[in-house]
Amino acid sequence: MRQRKPLVVANWKMNGDQHLVHQVSDSLAALSGALPDILICPPVIFLSNFPKHPNYCLGAQNLSEQPAGAFTGEISAVMLAQAGASHVIVGHSERRTLYGETNSLVAAKVARALAAGLTPVLCVGETAAQRAEEKTFQVLAEQLDAVYSAQPQWLAASVIAYEPLWAIGTGNTATPEQAQQVHAFIRQQLARYDAAAAPDVRILYGGSVNAGNSASLFAQADVDGALVGGASLNATDFVAICLSAKGE
Repeated sequence: MRQRKPLVVANWKMNGDQHLVHQVSDSLAALSGALPDILICPPVIFLSNFPKHPNYCLGAQNLSEQPAGAFTGEISAVMLAQAGASHVIVGHSERRTLYGETNSLVAAKVARALAAGLTPVLCVGETAAQRAEEKTFQVLAEQLDAVYSAQPQWLAASVIAYEPLWAIGTGNTATPEQAQQVHAFIRQQLARYDAAAAPDVRILYGGSVNAGNSASLFAQADVDGALVGGASLNATDFVAICLSAKGE
């Protein structure tokens, strides 16, 4: 039996307002019984005034690789921790594609997060073209190697999120079988860095996850939860996804 407790992450991206903050927090606070771990990553400006509740924790969507200094507009890992974040998303596909974040920069951000006591949610994934060229495993291995090959001790303190770029915001979700195949590969890859830690690392699926497909994804042996984008902006839909990932 799988011992990893499911984790469901809401990535609001650059969306939401104070009304959504209270909608989501009130809906999650009303839940009882066996729940997965739930992480809300709103825009960073909402972190410090997001109501606190034991049913969920808070995270950020990005951080600077720098500790402090003259970096206008950046947010440091220590600042995020002081604002109430316990986790931070690192290397999201939109950061890689829209803002040019390289594998080495992503690794530097993971290092900075861990140094501040934050749990990095490391995102990896391939494009549609890379998948068509059967380079999925090669791309994922390169992205993981950049972070963990030289620092395998980081793995035990990390969460991994597989987000195929061809599925993000498109409505084209990987089938449960496709997701399981890639997640199983990722876990095998993680075992190359730290065989003892790999079985316990949670690997999330991200890519048009919704209330209709989440249960079938979560039923896969190596799918330990989800990184939810658009569906996390609707409190009812997000609660349904969370309830489909029982915390037992």
